Amino acid sequence: MDKQEKMKELQDKLKDIDTDLAKQANNLVMGEGDINADIVFIGEAPGFNEDKQGKPFVGRAGGILDDLLESISMKRDEIYITNIVKHRPPRNRNPTIEEIKIYSPYLDEQLGIIKPKIICCLGNFATKYILEKYGLKDKIEGITKIRGQVFKISTLSGIVKIIPLFHPAVATYDPNKLETLKKDFEILKKEIE
Repeated sequence: MDKQEKMKELQDKLKDIDTDLAKQANNLVMGEGDINADIVFIGEAPGFNEDKQGKPFVGRAGGILDDLLESISMKRDEIYITNIVKHRPPRNRNPTIEEIKIYSPYLDEQLGIIKPKIICCLGNFATKYILEKYGLKDKIEGITKIRGQVFKISTLSGIVKIIPLFHPAVATYDPNKLETLKKDFEILKKEIE
């Protein structure tokens, strides 16, 4: 089975998931982009616009992410973008620990299919989950302290670099954070080269 078939099979499994979030969501937001990409961006959960369109990062935060990618000469179709939780929490609240436990095996499966070389964690939830998943629990601190750092881990499919970043939505609330995000994307650019 090729990557495309595996991803389709995973999507079919997620369409049948019976969770409170799935019952009240308009759409499953699986993820999108190049499943052969070396870089995966992971957020926490879909928001209003994502739920409406069934695509990740299509609202204001998505526009900021697109601009940040462009600032390092990248396009959205060169990466893969997803979230831990695949259905929108009501009123865009943070996902609960229980919701993360339910949905994280599907994210793990996505990562297993894609086998990225770089994982960019957008915000605290994604950072905490990914660092724990890869045995770096002792490195977990608030995103403000560890954003822009590069953690290298050895996996069966080679070295993976984990880069925690502010979630692009932070720049919609605090425009000063946009400069920090741009600097951190420069760090990402160096890791790609």
